[in-house]
Amino acid sequence: TGKWKWYRENGKLMQTGEFKDEKRVGLWKRYHPNGELYDEGEFMDAKNIGEWKIYDLNGALIKTMKVK
Repeated sequence: TGKWKWYRENGKLMQTGEFKDEKRVGLWKRYHPNGELYDEGEFMDAKNIGEWKIYDLNGALIKTMKVK
């Protein structure tokens, strides 16, 4: 339970997110190895919901997906 951060061996942030009752909830973000944002979106009861955004290696938005 609570907010978590995972780091790569080189110390760069790899992923952030939150758990409640051992399930993914809220906003989650993953990062490319170079530290730029890879994707972000919401979880509810461990399932992807709403809009998810995917970014390229330079942090530019390349795709938006709607998840049901």
